[in-house]
Amino acid sequence: MTPNPYRDKNFQTVRHAMTILKDAGMEPRLCLPFEVDRSYELPKDLHFYKLDRELQNTELVICFGGDGTILHMAKAATRHGVPILGVNIGTMGFMAELESTELDKLAQLASGDFKIDSRMMLDVTVRRDRDIIYHDICLNDAVITKGAVARIVHLAVHCDGVQAMECGGDGIIVATPTGSTGYNLSAGGPIVEPEAKSILVTPICAHDMASRCMVASDQRVITVGLTHNARRNAFLSVDGGKAVRLNMGDVATIRRANMETKLLRLKDRSFYDVVNMKFKCN
Repeated sequence: MTPNPYRDKNFQTVRHAMTILKDAGMEPRLCLPFEVDRSYELPKDLHFYKLDRELQNTELVICFGGDGTILHMAKAATRHGVPILGVNIGTMGFMAELESTELDKLAQLASGDFKIDSRMMLDVTVRRDRDIIYHDICLNDAVITKGAVARIVHLAVHCDGVQAMECGGDGIIVATPTGSTGYNLSAGGPIVEPEAKSILVTPICAHDMASRCMVASDQRVITVGLTHNARRNAFLSVDGGKAVRLNMGDVATIRRANMETKLLRLKDRSFYDVVNMKFKCN
């Protein structure tokens, strides 16, 4: 169990969840999903285990927080082959299976009454000359944007080595179907079913009418770099993490990863039910 300590005040939600799991005959272990500020005081009546150690022997991770917390946990859990169950105590919580008011459904885990969805991830590599200066995987998206200075960045996008798009604007989003409902949607990109096997490329505030969202096969290799007339640096961030500075000549290569995130499902509902509920389409 990995609660976001900044979302779950005094760990009230996770305390309730632990009681439900123990009553159902399970043995939950409490871990922090990330390091907290030194000024933050953890409750002395709760014992926290080391996440890396527990991931080696656990059957699943229950993540308490918003989409950001789930995205953060997705990398570590996926590398250990462990499925994730999200409990939303954030704002949107699009990837979460349960709301904090539905904790009683956690008892279903003891009887195996659940399904597991596989979600494609992206593998992101940045090369500078012959050196790899950055490598990571992501569940939602890789975003290349301009810096804080209010000037446009010029980017060229290639698909399997063939130029597919060149645009000036605030940047480019390369997203998975899972990430289609995140930054991609805000930038005008389409909503895509998680089961679809595709890579979305969406310009951010493009300064020309010809720049449009592109939906490519998951078999394609997408490369993004600054064009010859770019005067500024760009910055790469995957799943909202720490940004990496890109210089002229750097190339970001984005392809489907050889790993998939496993999301555990307890409720029989359509993806479109989730869209309607979260975005209040009805």
